[in-house]
Amino acid sequence: MSTEIKVPALGESITEATVAKWFKAVGEAVATDEPLVELETDKVTVEVPAPAAGILAEIAVAAGDTVAVGALLGRLGEGAGAAPAPAAKAEAKPAAKAETREASPVAAMPAARKLAADAGLDLARVAGTGKDGRVTKGDVLQAAAASPAPAPAPAATGPRPRAEREERVRMTRLRKRIAERLKEAQNTAAMLTTFNEVDMSALMELRARHRDVFEKRHGIKLGFMSFFVKAAVAALKDWPAVNAEIDGDDLVYKSYYDIGVAVGSPQGLVVPVLRDADKMGFAEVEKAIAELGKKARDGKLAMADLQGGTFTISNGGVYGSLLSTPIINPPQSAILGMHKIQQRPVVLADGSLAARPMMYLALSYDHRIIDGREAVSFLVRLKDLIEEPGRIMLDV
Repeated sequence: MSTEIKVPALGESITEATVAKWFKAVGEAVATDEPLVELETDKVTVEVPAPAAGILAEIAVAAGDTVAVGALLGRLGEGAGAAPAPAAKAEAKPAAKAETREASPVAAMPAARKLAADAGLDLARVAGTGKDGRVTKGDVLQAAAASPAPAPAPAATGPRPRAEREERVRMTRLRKRIAERLKEAQNTAAMLTTFNEVDMSALMELRARHRDVFEKRHGIKLGFMSFFVKAAVAALKDWPAVNAEIDGDDLVYKSYYDIGVAVGSPQGLVVPVLRDADKMGFAEVEKAIAELGKKARDGKLAMADLQGGTFTISNGGVYGSLLSTPIINPPQSAILGMHKIQQRPVVLADGSLAARPMMYLALSYDHRIIDGREAVSFLVRLKDLIEEPGRIMLDV
């Protein structure tokens, strides 16, 4: 008797996915809940576990194929002696024994897969030394050192003048969805950006004074992001249009504050959400951001981590960006861009000059719902809170 492996429910509005890779080959033993196949949606990657123990008897869809929710991925046979069923097109019979490994999916750690992709290495040709023969990052580094540079992939359509010095890589489903959403925002929203700058002196002094005690008590480092999240929530309460969205002919004003924090991942930019950030303390914000960032880097974000969001903060400063115009994350109406802290000359109230740690702030907003007065006033309010961080705690 066989057990079917099917595409699970993938979250709200997601009806299909791409088969990224199989972790097991036909004929291999499988334990209950052991990861079998990785699916890539337009938002996250999902590992499908084995519904029962047994033998992988059939792979019904190959890596790279698109599958719908509920579709058959493969079948498990019973026991170690179960005979594998004929494989699908992904498991075509190899011409020679030496090619068998190339035809079967290769088990590898996520970091090893990314490193191999960056280096242009075929994982099927890398000997795995990890548990159950999995390829580790060290295996890939060793193979890369011993291998010549890979030949560039041929152009997909017609000859190109310098094709021998180009590499063609198919866009992932996530990357395509990011491109679609960003273009959708540009085509749909009446998007403008307003700028300001904030003196980070007081916040940096406060952070330096309490950093060690904060970390000792809460077990997490005190960063700048928690202050910006809390300041953004306070400013959103004062200017509710910035926390609203357009739904058809209606304007939807929200009295909850789910703040998206844009983070880079190996698959692309993702925006996990801090639920009810207004009810969170500084330590809770820092811990949640650290946890979501780790899940993003490890490819472990769930759909629930990404859904919703009423306002987004993006910190390009961690990459050295001095100034940018962030793009709205639909259906939200605004996004705050933080940037690099840089010492700049500032004219003080008494007319003297001083070098101060300054940061440019950018607020991109949908002019269909947010007026210029509201956008500028929101950014000024946030600036005031950051320059006097005690006001955040006092709610003044």
